[in-house]
Amino acid sequence: MTDEATDPPGLPAPPPLGASALAPGTYDGRVVLVTGGGSGLGKAIAAEFARLGAELMLVGRTAARLEAARLALAPLGGTRVAAAVCDIRDPEAVAGAFDACEAALGSRPHVLVNNAAANFPVPAEELSPNGWRAVVDITLTGTWFVTREFARRHLAAGTPGSVVNVGASYAWTGGPGFAHSAAAKAGVKNLVETLAVEWGPYGIQVNGLVPGLMPHEDMTAGIRAGLDRAGAPGGRQPALRVGLPRELGWAATFLASPYARFVSGHTLVVDGANWQRRSVVGDPVVPVREQLGRGRFEV
Repeated sequence: MTDEATDPPGLPAPPPLGASALAPGTYDGRVVLVTGGGSGLGKAIAAEFARLGAELMLVGRTAARLEAARLALAPLGGTRVAAAVCDIRDPEAVAGAFDACEAALGSRPHVLVNNAAANFPVPAEELSPNGWRAVVDITLTGTWFVTREFARRHLAAGTPGSVVNVGASYAWTGGPGFAHSAAAKAGVKNLVETLAVEWGPYGIQVNGLVPGLMPHEDMTAGIRAGLDRAGAPGGRQPALRVGLPRELGWAATFLASPYARFVSGHTLVVDGANWQRRSVVGDPVVPVREQLGRGRFEV
């Protein structure tokens, strides 16, 4: 007697959209602030908190995108969803977003998800000073400004809180073609480990969350073009499929939940083991310029 395979090879598909491992109402009465929450992975993360009863504060730079997300997310949990336009590179604007959260939802956020980031593929030799500053200032400095504001309010009030920083696996490995973003994400990972120790005695958890390849509508044109050139992205993953944004959302809701109170200073990677992938004899080396479709560098 033999077993017949009923599923395709690779890691099985996740439960359907709308499913959750946590109990209904896990986040009842809790406020979750998500930066970059108007689209893409930020919106997907916010949706999973909403399904579990959380009230949401969406922060981003585009009013129209935030309003569309607000209208889409409000019915999921039957709770309030507020939004604030904010450039997280500006500490005063960040403080204003937290003030707006308290005014709209009647509470400081209990959970902060730092999802906002900037990125674009570029050979390091072509990376301009402005390009470097834009990515590092949003991804690292902006994350710090928002985290600092969150912690200061909780420390002053003597209340616990939970921070989830969305990172990237090239914080460990380096990221050819993404020198600016890899350096910034390494800093974000270090903040997780530093702040978890500093603020743990005051009841503030800090964790990281790293997505694998999870195609979504908010991917930059350059990154999307790279995927299109490579073709069949699922077949290039050990899981033999790409991830789904809701899988990142489920991980975020766990890390900030009562069931993960003793998890802090940890970075959870949700990528189907892709960043650990190695071939036995090594893959052929393809220069970054060639991968990005660039010709010979000229000054």
